[in-house]
Amino acid sequence: MSQPFSDVILPDLRLFRKGKVRDVYEVDDKLLIVATDRISAFDFILPSLIPHKGQVLTQLSRFWFEYTSLVCPNHMIAADVAAFPPILRKYGDLLDKRAMLVKKTKVVPIECVVRGYLAGSGWKEYKSSNKVCGIKLPEGLQEADRLPEQIFTPSTKADVGHDENISFKAMEKIVGSALAKKIRKVSLDLYNRATLHALSKGIIIADTKFEFGLAGDELVLVDEIFTPDSSRFWPLATYEPGKGQPSLDKQFVRDYLETTGWDKKSDPPVLPDEIIAKTSQKYLEIYRLLSGKADL
Repeated sequence: MSQPFSDVILPDLRLFRKGKVRDVYEVDDKLLIVATDRISAFDFILPSLIPHKGQVLTQLSRFWFEYTSLVCPNHMIAADVAAFPPILRKYGDLLDKRAMLVKKTKVVPIECVVRGYLAGSGWKEYKSSNKVCGIKLPEGLQEADRLPEQIFTPSTKADVGHDENISFKAMEKIVGSALAKKIRKVSLDLYNRATLHALSKGIIIADTKFEFGLAGDELVLVDEIFTPDSSRFWPLATYEPGKGQPSLDKQFVRDYLETTGWDKKSDPPVLPDEIIAKTSQKYLEIYRLLSGKADL
């Protein structure tokens, strides 16, 4: 098992942004996104690291950016150290497989969520109102049911604390009607294209989220796409509506934390070695299944 990385320090570069999982550096007029092995849950960064996690996030995003490039342009310039500018190559061992050089864009301040199945917070809301994010759904649906059609449920992007679900009308007020409609269409198109591929590999993508930016007037897909941090993956072979499904994503860690008695207000607990190892295994497994590649 390789040494997990919490922070990748690049003293020659200006730190542009430090996120929960990714550290972003400026490289001339571009950005270098470095995915660490940190993991977050319930808006906290956990004290434990998940080996290979950052590499999986980067390499799986790379796979999907290439796979969906005809649906929407993306911000990826290069994901191989050999193709990076000379100033970065001396950090090759640190950056290998976990870093991506990308275009700078003006980020659209919306989390763009697409749901194809009834799960998570959507299931909780449906039980009390027959709605998900204000969208009326048929009565009598069960947990994990496939929705009659995919739904687009935007939320605000919070740097600190929780994102908050908003209506599509509220999104239109924030970004403008034309851009909101374009983002909704592109999000649904991306989801539909990816779910067909995933199903052919025995995986259901129950829901996912996207982020977009603007490069001039061009809409560009940014951040990550269809990763275990941004999506809910279920094995098709064991899919059975009416109950929670086994996951190949970060939900495994959330489920464990729910058993610990942690109040989600104080510092989160350290993950046991067994949970760390199983989480790493799940991330590697979903990468291999979806990408068709045996190794990172």
